[in-house]
Amino acid sequence: MSDTRKTTKPNVPNLRFPGFSGEWRQYTMGEITELFSRRNKKRTDYPMFSVTNTRGFVNQQEQFEDREMKGEDISAYKIVSPGEFAYNPARINVGSIARYEGEADCMISSLYVCFKANKELVDSQLLLHILKSPKMVYNYGINGEGGVRIYLFYPNFARIRVKLPSLEEQREIASFLNLIEERIQIQNKVIEDCNTLEKEIQNQVFDKIHAPLVPLSSISQRITERNSALESDNVLTISAREGLVSQLEFFKKSVASENLSNYFLLHKGDFAYNKSYSSDYPWGAIKHLERYDTGVLSPLYFCFRPNKEIVDTRYLQFFFDTKLWHKHIVNIAVEGARNHGLLNMAVGDFYTMPILLPTMNEQLAIAEKLSAFRKKKVAEECIYRLLLLQKQYLLKKLFV
Repeated sequence: MSDTRKTTKPNVPNLRFPGFSGEWRQYTMGEITELFSRRNKKRTDYPMFSVTNTRGFVNQQEQFEDREMKGEDISAYKIVSPGEFAYNPARINVGSIARYEGEADCMISSLYVCFKANKELVDSQLLLHILKSPKMVYNYGINGEGGVRIYLFYPNFARIRVKLPSLEEQREIASFLNLIEERIQIQNKVIEDCNTLEKEIQNQVFDKIHAPLVPLSSISQRITERNSALESDNVLTISAREGLVSQLEFFKKSVASENLSNYFLLHKGDFAYNKSYSSDYPWGAIKHLERYDTGVLSPLYFCFRPNKEIVDTRYLQFFFDTKLWHKHIVNIAVEGARNHGLLNMAVGDFYTMPILLPTMNEQLAIAEKLSAFRKKKVAEECIYRLLLLQKQYLLKKLFV
């Protein structure tokens, strides 16, 4: 086989560990990886795994609980050993290549592409970091085939080029990137713990409230004002995690119609109910506008403006962050009528929702207490994003 490595011009990255010198050599992925397809011909009952975009290899029994995901004939499944790689060729455009970190063999669908590192040329740990680098994810897209869905099969993957130093320097880089990845995982766990603790604190706070229940219609006004004068072109969407956010920020593009005159016009402090449901938010989400002075929303949303002389905006948002209002939605949503991902209900029924309403002084005290913890969580999320940016920057500078 001909040597395709290129050393005709200096191949030195922008960042480098001290003590190392010399050029980095260029290889194809086909040179530093080896395709394999070990079938489970003996029908051994290995644990069944799948490869996800965010969690890598996931045990399907844990992922799908008690549901049996294996077919009756397991002889076609592929066997993967610890340290080997796999990806779904139909989902490669999002960079879902993972390394199996288990301690014993597993099996995965025959649809996956499986390969292992050529240990004479590349460190397996470093290869994982390279495969998830921004440049490589970009290369997956431009080397894939298809239209709406991009497929990247191994022959195309094998043509992608990458620059590598000596194995000794590779291990040094991998060790450093592993430390950053560990810090990212720890920070992610901190945020998960914050989310759990926040919910517990909210539940404890609202469980102790002794106050009357009043209908939403008595403390707010339904918003019917349209953007007829085109006062705002800030098209909003409701993210269950981020609240009311600009479509340009959230989707990186606008998915609204060209004519925004029929959209509802919202001002800072106004609320909107997203009737779309998901596994994490089975009864939709209610959020208020706090990032911008104005914005517009599709008429599909229920929008309302609280009476600030009666109810504190922050208190009301914390109330909607609990599950206390879910029972009302369960009662008014038409049974079995989930149309295209939207809960079906009468707008008048929605505004009969009972709201727990203590005195204004109590509302302010509750809002202050919960806001203090929310600020702590936001700070931890900021650290997490900065760590991700740091890793992406290093990967970009190391693997130009």
